[in-house]
Amino acid sequence: MIRVLLAEDHGVVRGALAVLLNLTGDIEVVAETDRGDKVVAQALAARPDVAVVDIEMPGADGIEATCRLRAALPTCRVLILTALAQTTLLKRAMDAGASGFLLKDAPTERLAESIRRIAAGERVIDASLAVAAMTATASLLTEREADVLRLVGLGATTGEIAADLHLSAATVRNYISNIITKTGARNRTDAVRIAVDSGWIERPRPNAATPARR
Repeated sequence: MIRVLLAEDHGVVRGALAVLLNLTGDIEVVAETDRGDKVVAQALAARPDVAVVDIEMPGADGIEATCRLRAALPTCRVLILTALAQTTLLKRAMDAGASGFLLKDAPTERLAESIRRIAAGERVIDASLAVAAMTATASLLTEREADVLRLVGLGATTGEIAADLHLSAATVRNYISNIITKTGARNRTDAVRIAVDSGWIERPRPNAATPARR
C-alpha cells in the first residue's frame, strides 16, 4: 500500500482526489492539508511515501513546501500537481526536489500511475511540459533582470520594484532599459510577453498583488 499525503487548498478537489485514490486498492490517503505551511507537520505525523502537492496554497506555495518537506522527511517523494503549465515552474519544482510534475487536467488514472512510479523511485513529468522545457531557449536575462521583469508583469511601478528589491529607482529604470534592449521589445509590457513566451519568467497571475502592496 502506497501512503499518500494530499496538499490542496480547494476542499472539493482534495476530497474528490482522496476518494478516487482510495478506490485504487494500492494507494491510501493518510493525511490531508489545505495549507503549504502545514505540509511538513502532517507528513511527520503520517509518514507518507508520496506527497501530492498543489503549487498555489496559503501559508507557503507548493515549491517552498517541497523544499521544507524534502529537508524534513527525505523518504517522502513529492508530486507537484498544478493547473499552471509553465516550464519555469517545472524547473523550480525539480530544483526544489520534486520527483514529478503533473497538470490537474490529467486523467485520474494518470495521477494514480504517477504516484506508483514516483513511489518506485522514478521521475514523472507531464509530457507536454517536458517537450516545452527541452525546446526552450536559454534566457537572455540575468537573475536580477528576471526579478525586475516579474514585478513589471504584476503591474508594479518603478518605485514599488525599487522598494521590494532594495534598489534605487534609477537602477530599476536601467534594468528595464537593458531588458527592453536584450529582448528587442517595444516597451516593458512587450518585454514581459516575450519573456513569458520564451519560458524565462512565469506568466503573471491575474489579480496577484505586487510584493510592495501586500
